Amino acid sequence: MDEKLEMTERRFEEINAKLSDINVINDQAQYKELMREFKNLTPIIEKYRLYKTAKADYDEAEKLLNDGGLDKDFKEMVQAQYEENKQLVETYTQELKLLLLPKDPDDDRNVIVEIRGGTGGDEAALFANSMFRMYTMYAQLKGWQTEVISANPTELGGYKEISFRVEGESAYAKLKYESGVHRVQRVPETEAQGRIHTSAVTVAVLPEAEEVDVQINPADLEFQTYRSSGAGGQHINKTESAIRIIHKPTGVVVECQEERSQFKNKDKAMKMLYSKLYQAKLEEQNSKIAEQRRVQVGSGDRSERIRTYNFPQSRVTDHRIGLTLYKLESFMNGDCDEVFEALAVADSAAKLAASEE
Repeated sequence: MDEKLEMTERRFEEINAKLSDINVINDQAQYKELMREFKNLTPIIEKYRLYKTAKADYDEAEKLLNDGGLDKDFKEMVQAQYEENKQLVETYTQELKLLLLPKDPDDDRNVIVEIRGGTGGDEAALFANSMFRMYTMYAQLKGWQTEVISANPTELGGYKEISFRVEGESAYAKLKYESGVHRVQRVPETEAQGRIHTSAVTVAVLPEAEEVDVQINPADLEFQTYRSSGAGGQHINKTESAIRIIHKPTGVVVECQEERSQFKNKDKAMKMLYSKLYQAKLEEQNSKIAEQRRVQVGSGDRSERIRTYNFPQSRVTDHRIGLTLYKLESFMNGDCDEVFEALAVADSAAKLAASEE
């Protein structure tokens, strides 16, 4: 590990010098790429320098104790320095091992989120709306931008399904663990007798793909236009501005009806299509690895129940890591980081354990 850290520090210093070079500054593509690498290496180097300081103080204290001849008061002080820095070295070592794990190359991408009502009919559709609200409020707290791509609303104010785009720093890194089945236990607005119902929605989080990530043959696409529709007859366009795209080789279907412009709807739908095909490509590439190493936070299978939202008890439980919080209201208002960060830590710990096997 020390050798790898030394190489990383040399690379960090090399990039730091290049970022002051006028030729690099004038080359925006190179400058942007170096800044991205510099940003990724900074937390590793900051931790490594803390580690080196603690290691030097630990080694010095150990030498003094081994040499002997210390008076009582000075020996107690050196012993305290030894114990403190021994603990720091162990802590920094573990933290550096996590930081050195290969980073998910998609972590910095924007995402497309799909929410679909599942078991529970109208109540599931209402909860899909609650989930959409939760994610958009979380995005607002992060300073991210969101835009709806496609929505199929119900007359009661829910969504049979809704797809939206999230743009922001590390959006995929934060949201990628949300794919799966989310179960809700609450008294529905439609329940006259106050009985608790259980329903579910399915969430899929896709890293937003670029054209360079997936090759699409235009001849493989079938475009259909139709009039957009809304709940209760509202916001219905008289022109066929809504777009549906079918990728014939895979059968993947995407659609968008949120914009009045057919061109804008087509652009959004194509973004979703690229992302769906990119996700399928990633899943195919990772299937063998997933069989060999099942990470603790789950397989990412969208049919897997991952979280339960119990409204009567104000309880949210993530089943993958066994975490339960009694703060459901604030969680549904976008205060999700405690769970999201715990999932990321569990994932890193599992990958670290796998790398040490």
